[in-house]
Amino acid sequence: MLNQRFFFCICILSFLASASGTEAHARTAPRYRLVGYVAAAEVLPRVDAEKLTAINYAFAHIDAAGRIALDMPSAAHNLASLRALKSRNPQLAILASVGGWGAEGFSDAAADAAARARFAQSAVELIATTGIDGIDLDWEYPGLPGAGLVHRSEDERNFTLLLRELRQSLDTFARQHPRKPGDRILLTAALADREFVAHIELGRIHPYLDWINLMTYDFHNSLTPTTGHHAALARSSTSAAEERSVEHAVDQFLAAGVPAGKLVVGVPFYGRAFADVQPQNRGLDQPYGHYDREYTWPQLVAGLIDRDGYVRYWDDVAHVPYLWKAQTREFVSYDDPRSLALKADFVAAHALGGIMYWEQSQDPDGELLGVLAARLHETPH
Repeated sequence: MLNQRFFFCICILSFLASASGTEAHARTAPRYRLVGYVAAAEVLPRVDAEKLTAINYAFAHIDAAGRIALDMPSAAHNLASLRALKSRNPQLAILASVGGWGAEGFSDAAADAAARARFAQSAVELIATTGIDGIDLDWEYPGLPGAGLVHRSEDERNFTLLLRELRQSLDTFARQHPRKPGDRILLTAALADREFVAHIELGRIHPYLDWINLMTYDFHNSLTPTTGHHAALARSSTSAAEERSVEHAVDQFLAAGVPAGKLVVGVPFYGRAFADVQPQNRGLDQPYGHYDREYTWPQLVAGLIDRDGYVRYWDDVAHVPYLWKAQTREFVSYDDPRSLALKADFVAAHALGGIMYWEQSQDPDGELLGVLAARLHETPH
């Protein structure tokens, strides 16, 4: 399993770093991608541009004509502000992310050749008018209703055809309107694991994508019957055999033929809280009365972690923290600097493409982003 290989590789990496320091410094360290989602807002959060490879501005939607629409009141100003960050980091890529949970229109936009061509043309027009560097698709999910959306069994094949149409259209535009030498208009997609890939041609789509943003979080939420780690690196010892985890997701995508370097592991900058939880096992992997809420990282630090009766525990198997408030039977799952550092080590040990996070405003002081950037840049490979 990847879990065993992970810790073996970390030991080997540490040995090589200490035994051959001169050689390690002589090699060029790999460039891991660090991709941050920035949600549309009237005022954007502070962004440490120097630490990022790409920013996904979320979300554009699909209009009634099946075209990409980025028509929020602040969109033009926000994109201009994000593009201005290139003055601090010329290599930074700005992408428009299309879709998100509850976003309608994908199934219709991919349904036939004319619809796909219309969608792709709108992507080209968005690139041309805004000067951004690419498109990120967040279709949740092909072949599945998601939040009660239109879906078809044909989505499986049509998603591949949509990506192919997009890739060809973006490449044609890039040839006709060259930027700096070596620049490429990017096409990425946010994908989930397990049953969510049963309705896509995973082995066929990756050639069209520059990388895949793995949504390896929300494993436990308001739709799941029990509590649990919502972004576990590995399966907890008390969880069900089919439990989702970062490790399992990566295994699934690699087994489908996706190159390791195209897998960008997703991490959350927020926690998920459950209430009226059965008290066994400090609330971990237990039935609950109702889903409570989401907490940002600053909220967790200021009001919950080892405060007000919430006690922090660490799962040595899943490699993530959690909170348990025994008095009110509340359970909270989240990532912290320690678990994020281990995920960055996991990425390096398996030569994956990097790390993506949701979402910038949930880490306003840059504490979590700083951990990821330092770890990815400093970890030998």
